[in-house]
Amino acid sequence: MSFPLLTVTAAVPAVGAILTAAVPAARRTAAKWLALLVSLATLALAAVVFVRFEPGGERYQLTESHSWIKDFGVRYELGVDGIGVALIALTALLIPFIILAGWHDADPLETSSKRWRPTQGFFALILMVEAMVILSFEATDVFLFYILFEAMLIPMYFLIGGFGDRAHAGSDENAAAQRSYAAVKFLLYNLVGGLIMLAAVIGLYVVAGNFSLTEIAEARANGSLEMATSTERWLFLGFFFAFAVKAPLWPLHTWLPNAMGEATAPVSVLITAVVDKVGTFAMLRFCLGLFPEASKWATPAIIVLALISIVYGALLAVGQRDIKRLVAYASISHFGFIILGIFAMTTQGQSGATLYMVNHGISTAALMLVAGFLISRRGSRLIADYGGVQKVAPVLAGTFLIGGLATLSLPGLAPFVSEFLVLVGTYVRYPVAGVIATTGIVLAALYTLILYQRTMTGPVKEEVRELPDLRVRELAVVVPLIAVLIFLGVFPKPLTDVVNPAVQHTMSDVQQKDPQPEVEAAK
Repeated sequence: MSFPLLTVTAAVPAVGAILTAAVPAARRTAAKWLALLVSLATLALAAVVFVRFEPGGERYQLTESHSWIKDFGVRYELGVDGIGVALIALTALLIPFIILAGWHDADPLETSSKRWRPTQGFFALILMVEAMVILSFEATDVFLFYILFEAMLIPMYFLIGGFGDRAHAGSDENAAAQRSYAAVKFLLYNLVGGLIMLAAVIGLYVVAGNFSLTEIAEARANGSLEMATSTERWLFLGFFFAFAVKAPLWPLHTWLPNAMGEATAPVSVLITAVVDKVGTFAMLRFCLGLFPEASKWATPAIIVLALISIVYGALLAVGQRDIKRLVAYASISHFGFIILGIFAMTTQGQSGATLYMVNHGISTAALMLVAGFLISRRGSRLIADYGGVQKVAPVLAGTFLIGGLATLSLPGLAPFVSEFLVLVGTYVRYPVAGVIATTGIVLAALYTLILYQRTMTGPVKEEVRELPDLRVRELAVVVPLIAVLIFLGVFPKPLTDVVNPAVQHTMSDVQQKDPQPEVEAAK
């Protein structure tokens, strides 16, 4: 039997989480280093997966298949396409930086309620989330994916509710209540979406007789599986609703600003740069792959919702007074671009959407982690509490600016390539939608530059006069992320070579071809 590379890639962080949690309470530093080493080992395995994947080969590669629940046809079935490989690489790349950035976020802290933060649990939960996310990008059995889709909510709930941001203006009790509210809201929203998806998963089994994504696709292709139009549409809606909550798509987005606002900066990155990508990934793999006709039927409505997300999220970002909530609303706008690219049903749009998932993860990580370093120094998330930071901490201000410029998709940085492809791919099929979506670019420039101007420029406020610049550990987090942003901004070919064949398969699933440009005949 060939080496189970995909299983091992997900098992290493899972086992690492258990070992980290078992480290004695007095050995906090050892737990941190163990978690970091495990995340680096996972990154090395993800690199092997990326290298071994052959873009011109079979659609699903490095496959594994074992019987799991035989009576119900459930299998432990794994395989990766180009989209899954790119997102596994993103996840494995970000987790070491998340761990480094959160190095002191769960250190023991005696509050007025005499509580202590379990350091080992914090890092163990991060590794457990990584394991579940990686495995969800690998799963080709619908039921296995559903289990992972729901299970990752548990560690995320504790990371949000149990390890909240220390930068609160109110009392300890008020801060704890806000964290609890954000965590419960996150859990309830996603659980409701998951329960609706469960009904759709059961319905799919009744119709198809199994949960294997590859077998169902083959049955549809050869005509042995017939699905009534109304049945396909209802099943599509069940899946899409759950993924739209996770993504998040307007109007199912309201849990995200609360969760990102109350979580620590590294956990906020884990939410929006890693976990939320499972929702948009699943739209490509399951919604378009399993329900192609229903996907085309729902496309007009989904494009409208995506456009609302783009404009609405950006407008609310402009008016935010809280740094972290501003980044959260900006992410809602960016997810609107991703979903717009997916349902534009063009090669450029879907390639851009996949690249956007990767590039948004890196750019948001860079911006949010630097913002977290800034907030931890001042002890406040409010934009009004800052001013003139670039004069006392120029390196912090410079990296913050690059993260912000990446967020507004400045040419030369990675998000520009993906946003440009999404807009082009949308315009060639839906010109009006493409034009409306471009307003998101203008608004992104507005909220990014306003944020930088109000926090970094102007007179130096007395409260920030003694702020230290970035330390070595913090530079080790930020500099590599900026380097990746620049590299993929000028040379995205390593990603596009992997992603494009998978996009062609998805386009074939929905039986769509790119619109041909209209050329006037020569007179």
